[in-house]
Amino acid sequence: MPGPNLKERIENEFLAMPLRPGNMTFYSVRTSILRSVGAETQAFFGSVLDVGCGFMPYRELIRSVPAVESYTGMDLEQPTYYADVEPDLKWDGKTIPASDASFDCVMATEFLEHYAEPEKGLAEIHRVMKPGGIFFATVPFIWNLHEVPYDEYRYTPYSLERLLRTAGFTEIRIKALGGWNAAAAQMIGLWIGFSPLNRFARPVLRSLLFPFYYLLLKTDRKPESFDGFHGSMFTGLSVTARR
Repeated sequence: MPGPNLKERIENEFLAMPLRPGNMTFYSVRTSILRSVGAETQAFFGSVLDVGCGFMPYRELIRSVPAVESYTGMDLEQPTYYADVEPDLKWDGKTIPASDASFDCVMATEFLEHYAEPEKGLAEIHRVMKPGGIFFATVPFIWNLHEVPYDEYRYTPYSLERLLRTAGFTEIRIKALGGWNAAAAQMIGLWIGFSPLNRFARPVLRSLLFPFYYLLLKTDRKPESFDGFHGSMFTGLSVTARR
């Protein structure tokens, strides 16, 4: 189990991040992913594999789903991830150390953009899933380069659907995590958080732009369907599919 410092960080940064000026850089993306995880994984059942789990912020949320029997967090072979947390399962980034049809459901939040060969990664995920199982993932669209040089892709709904179908998935549903207004708010947050601003300007701009940021998020409207993506802007995508 995570230590008290990590538990507090997970709570503040992933599960209950307050909407305030100091959180403008991460608030929109973290809260939209949390909403998607909370909604889409309610259909999970049996054994769940979390690919690219990091320090597993959604572990207890997944375990709380009534039909879920077990949760396994998997990430790359490293000594530690954060504090005293290591993944339940380690892999080499190519072959999942599990036999065919080992898991009922698989999730991969903010993982596929880092995978250099997504066709192979999705095929490997498909291999370890049982027939009828559910796959759930999120990917960013508006986000700065991060974890360089391991930031590989930004996906459109159409490329994501093609990759999933090629890997053998069916019943593919792709949703926007946020629409035009959320996208504008996220750019404001990224600019304030990561652009080379004067250190005195950053807190002033946070205070000045926060009301506009807040209004954008509160008035955001996401594309309602796959067809609605044409000509739209979005912050990121979620996808669910069947094995």
